[in-house]
Amino acid sequence: MIGWVARRIVSGVLSRLRSGELTVIEDGRARVFGAGAPRATIHVRSSRAWVSLLRGSRGLGESYTAGLWDTPDLTAVIRVAARNVDGVDRVRRRLTVVRAPYQWLRAAFVRNTPTRSRKDIAAHYDLGNELFSRMLDPTLMYSCAVFKDGDATLEQASIAKLEMVCDKLDLGPADHVLEIGTGWGGFAVHAALTRGCRVTTTTISKEQYDTALARVRAAGVESRVEVLLDDYRDLRGSYDKLVSIEMIEAVGWKDFGTFFQCCSDLLAPDGVMLLQAITMNDDAYEVEKASKSFIRTYVFPHGCLPSRQVIAKCVARRTDFATEHLEDLTPHYAETLRRWRANFEAAAEELESLGYDQRFRRLWRMYLSYCEAGFAERRIGLIQALLAKPRWTGRHTRTPATAVTTPAVMSVVGG
Repeated sequence: MIGWVARRIVSGVLSRLRSGELTVIEDGRARVFGAGAPRATIHVRSSRAWVSLLRGSRGLGESYTAGLWDTPDLTAVIRVAARNVDGVDRVRRRLTVVRAPYQWLRAAFVRNTPTRSRKDIAAHYDLGNELFSRMLDPTLMYSCAVFKDGDATLEQASIAKLEMVCDKLDLGPADHVLEIGTGWGGFAVHAALTRGCRVTTTTISKEQYDTALARVRAAGVESRVEVLLDDYRDLRGSYDKLVSIEMIEAVGWKDFGTFFQCCSDLLAPDGVMLLQAITMNDDAYEVEKASKSFIRTYVFPHGCLPSRQVIAKCVARRTDFATEHLEDLTPHYAETLRRWRANFEAAAEELESLGYDQRFRRLWRMYLSYCEAGFAERRIGLIQALLAKPRWTGRHTRTPATAVTTPAVMSVVGG
């Protein structure tokens, strides 16, 4: 009975699809909702899927992970959903006034302490280097690559991104660079080898720390790279340049201001910072920041994407930074995720033998497809921002947000 009621409710929502087409196959019967591209098909394996789908993104992810429904193209399913959530978004925004006090009350009892941050980071990044080494390219960059050439390999595109970061910071042998968010040491090693600068890099993931140390030694740059296992709030000193590549998403919405203030305090008066950040739409931020979404629950515990407006407010209120350059790299992330997903699927049997069972792989397939669709439909975006201290005299001038997307990249990502 509950499943029947849920099916009627979800079917009613699907009947109002305004963009894209979804074919639902259940018990040998096919129903088509909407029309036009993108087109997707789902096979309902259990009526329990309808009940789960009433719970939004979390229910969507949980029901797929449990095998209650399947599809030949998961990214297409989520792209159709992303194109038709405007009505749901409007309702959720109206409820924000009601939800906000509850969110603040709930958040008041959960402090993002260094101990909790380490636990949350370990839940994702310490899943095992066996997983990430098979999903990523040899640089082990777990951040957006830049496909300046449509024929570029993932490794070439990752190196292109590293070169872009080094160029924007105008790194040289005289610079001492602080990196907040080591990853597996890709930026630190690249910057030390290609620019001759000193790098101090910090992470709170033990597995990343151990791997980064080993890679620094293997590259022979121990004299120029220092790897720390410290929270960004515990750092001291003064640095010429600072870089943070997709680390801010783990900071938590209550601590965005603290993060930017710490970055500003750690830079010399003539210093400059490059921030690469995944962002959500400004009008979605208040609704999403403390929601119990699929990603926040199962993939990045307690993480939160900032919006561009939130970043601008934090920079204005908590720092003496000026935004010297802003670049939109969103289309490149859809392609990066497509490549990661292809690597992940190609290694399925090997991952199974390493202990990453089918349920885990379905969860991560949902995560990768969910993010890919989000970037493809611009529900989420990616920016690089150059934030300068008052005495900085670098070569960039203040420019509006621009995309580096070339026609070749657009053909790759289907834009």
